[in-house]
Amino acid sequence: MKLNIKYTGKILLIALVALGTGCKKFLAEQDPSNLSPDTYYTIPEHGEAGVAAAYAQTRFIGNGAGIFVANFSMLEMVTGTARTETGQNSDLNNLLGLSFNGENLLVRNWWAGLYNVIAQTNQVTDKVPGISPMDETRKAQIIGEAKFLRAWAYFYLVRLYGDVPLVTVPQTINSPDFYPTRTSTELIYKQIVDDLTAAEAAGLPWKVTSGTASKGAVKSLLAKVYLTMAGQPLNKGAAYYKLAADKSLEVINNGSFKLFDSYGDLHNIKKENDVEHIFEIQYLATVAANPMQQLLLPNFKDVSAYSDEVGSTVPTTEFYESFEPGDLRTKDREGFFYTSYYTGGNGALKQLNAPYIYKHFDSLAHGTFEVKGTTQSDLNWPQIRYAEVLLIYAEAQNRADGAPNAEAYAAVNKIRKRALLTELSGLGQTAFEEAVWRERWHELCYEGITWFDMVRLRKVYNVKTQGFDNFVGHKFPASQATVLAEKHLLFPLPTVEVKNNPNLRPQNPGY
Repeated sequence: MKLNIKYTGKILLIALVALGTGCKKFLAEQDPSNLSPDTYYTIPEHGEAGVAAAYAQTRFIGNGAGIFVANFSMLEMVTGTARTETGQNSDLNNLLGLSFNGENLLVRNWWAGLYNVIAQTNQVTDKVPGISPMDETRKAQIIGEAKFLRAWAYFYLVRLYGDVPLVTVPQTINSPDFYPTRTSTELIYKQIVDDLTAAEAAGLPWKVTSGTASKGAVKSLLAKVYLTMAGQPLNKGAAYYKLAADKSLEVINNGSFKLFDSYGDLHNIKKENDVEHIFEIQYLATVAANPMQQLLLPNFKDVSAYSDEVGSTVPTTEFYESFEPGDLRTKDREGFFYTSYYTGGNGALKQLNAPYIYKHFDSLAHGTFEVKGTTQSDLNWPQIRYAEVLLIYAEAQNRADGAPNAEAYAAVNKIRKRALLTELSGLGQTAFEEAVWRERWHELCYEGITWFDMVRLRKVYNVKTQGFDNFVGHKFPASQATVLAEKHLLFPLPTVEVKNNPNLRPQNPGY
C-alpha cells in the first residue's frame, strides 16, 4: 500500500517550502501568491500536508549528483564493497579513491538534503500545535511523525559530519541564529533521543503499511541510535548496548514484523511497507519514480527496457566472493546479486561475467523473460528492515551481558537460516560479535549502512581474511593504494556552507 505523499508531497512541498501556489481546497479564500507558514497552518489538513512534504523531502537520497550519479552512491563508494563502471563523474571517482573534499557535490547534497528535511519538520513541530480545532490524537501523531523524521535527518548528519548546527525552530533571515554555530556531537545525539522518545509516546500505531512512521519504526531507529552511541565516537559502552538490546527486543517481542521467506520479496512492489520493511523512502512513478534503477544496471550490457544502463554503483567481485559457500544471498537472481539477465530485459538469458545488485532490482520496470519492462519504477528504498533489528539485538545483548544468550543466537540464526547457512552455536563473546558483524556486512550491504558500521566500530571487514582490520590503515581490496585514514571518520563540511557561514569553522580535521 502506498502513502498518499507520493501524490501530494511534491505539490505540498512547493506550498510549504518554496511558498509557491497552494492546494485550492485548503486555501479557497486566500491569495496563493501570499502564502506563508503563519497563514498556511490554520486547519487540520494543513498539518497533514506539512508532514507529507517532510516525507517527500527524504527522497533527496535518490536525487542526481551530476552525470550518471545519485546521492545514495556516496555511502557505498567509501566502503570498499562497491565500484563504478563509468568514469565520467569526478565526484564519484574521488569518493571511490578517498580523495574527496568539501567541494564534492555528493557531500554538499547530503548536507542540503538533510537540512531541508529538518526545515520542513521544524515548521510542523512549531505550527501544528496551534491549529484549532483539530483532533488532538491526530495532532500528536503528526508531531510525532515530524520528530521521527527530524531525528532520522540529524542521525545521518551527526554521523557524516560530526558537530553540526542544531536548529529546531523555523528560521528566517531575521532569526538570531540564522548563521548558527556547530553543536557538539553529544548534544546532537541528545536531541535525536529526545525526538524519538517523544515520537514513541505520540500514539502512533505499532505498524502501518502506508509508508508513514510507526511506533515500530521509532523504536527500531532508537535501538539503532543507542547502538551507535555505545560505539565510537561517544563510546558510551555497556549501558547503551543494554539500551539498544532492550529497545530492539521490544520490536522483536511485539511480533508486528518478521523476515520475508524469500529474498525476492525485498523488492516486490506488492509487499512494500510491510512484513520486513519497517520504514522506507516512498516512490511512485506517476509522481516521483525511483531514479536508482538505471544507475545500478551493468554499464550498457543491454539487460533492461531502459535505454540508459549506467553501472554507476556495482559490487566489487572481492566482496561478492566473501560470502560463505552456499549462501543463498549470492544465488543468481534469487538473492542480493545477479550475474546473468535477459537481453533487453525480456529476451534470451545472457551471462554478465560480474555480479550486480539484485536487492534493489525492479523487474517490472526492467522486464522479465518474455515480458517487456515498463521503464517506470515504483520501488521504495529501504531505510529500516527487521533483519537489521535482529542483528542490533544480537550485537547489543552480547556486548551488554558479556556473552550471547539464547535470544541473541536465535536472532542471528534467523538471518543465517534464511540464507541456508549453518546456525551459530557455542561461541564466546568476541567470536560471536565478529560473526554478527560479518552478517551485518553481508545482510545489510548496499543499504547505506556499512559505512556507519565502519565508523562506529573503527573496524572494516577484510574480504580476504574474513576478519576485521582497524579502520585507520585498512586498504581497499580493489586498490591497495586506497587507504583509510583518521580524517575519513568524518566527511568534510561542504565548502560552500563554510564560505556562506563562517560560524561553521573550523573545517573537519584533515580537509
